[in-house]
Amino acid sequence: MSILVIGGAGYIGSHMVKQLSTSGTEVITLDNLSCGYRDAIKYGEFVEGDLGDPAVLDHVFSNYNIDAVMHFAAFIEVGESVSNPAKYYRNNVLNTMVLLDAMIQHDIGDFIFSSTAAIFGEPEYTPIDEKHGKNPINTYGRTKLMVEQILQDYDTAYGLKSTCLRYFNAAGADPDGELGERHNPESHLIPLILQAASGRREDIKVFGNDYPTDDGTCVRDYIHINDLCKAHSLALKRMQDTGHSARYNLGNGKGFSVQQVIETTRQVTGKDFKVTHDQRRPGDPAVLVADSTLAQQELGWRPEHADLESIIQTAWNWETEFLCKQP
Repeated sequence: MSILVIGGAGYIGSHMVKQLSTSGTEVITLDNLSCGYRDAIKYGEFVEGDLGDPAVLDHVFSNYNIDAVMHFAAFIEVGESVSNPAKYYRNNVLNTMVLLDAMIQHDIGDFIFSSTAAIFGEPEYTPIDEKHGKNPINTYGRTKLMVEQILQDYDTAYGLKSTCLRYFNAAGADPDGELGERHNPESHLIPLILQAASGRREDIKVFGNDYPTDDGTCVRDYIHINDLCKAHSLALKRMQDTGHSARYNLGNGKGFSVQQVIETTRQVTGKDFKVTHDQRRPGDPAVLVADSTLAQQELGWRPEHADLESIIQTAWNWETEFLCKQP
């Protein structure tokens, strides 16, 4: 098996490359390094280039015997997607279509797509299953939903099979300490809190403490990065075994509040840090939790790092390792 990982220098992509490679799969990473890091590509072959460049794709598909493609190269910042939608439609939608067309041209028929819970918009109920209405409230969510719809049409018209995996909140780091979460700018809660704990950040801001939850702060579903990657491998195997496209929601199925994450971080790290409170952010639902029953039933998938402590511990190990490497 030979798999092309688009965006393999990024957070999720680099962990996916490692997991595939260490299981004996040949991996080729394609990344333009606009958001990823060259030193995160520790396994397999690397081609620097853009998924929206037909010449680059033709080179890769002509020179490597690719069996399937995994796509992790979307822009993901919600706020930026609203202020600069052209950037998001161009990369997340148009460039993905260039990739899909190249796959069809080279007769590559299996595609794993990194989707998001943002396609659902404001929750009508929780936990959220695959039947939940899809009404994204920002450009980022709309671009992901558009690609899901495009993939349905490409399956009908061209026979391209796809599995869309809707993440809730990817978190944690490689337990071996080789890889971790690096976004610039960072916008995810757990690494932001850990930066406050390590002294890289002055404080951690809590946006709203008057939600209808047990402690007044938002509740989110965090899924460990290794569990997330395992779901991709299982999804690819099932798609190749059955010849059918599929859509799955991925999460632990239980939520943790912002305050719980803060307190657990203090326990895991032994560090105290400043917490400041700010007003709610527009579009932040009180509770966002996944129903992953379908993935568990059809893929045989079970989260192995479901407790918040182990998720934060692996992320803290990465944060401290990262600090040690700084000059």
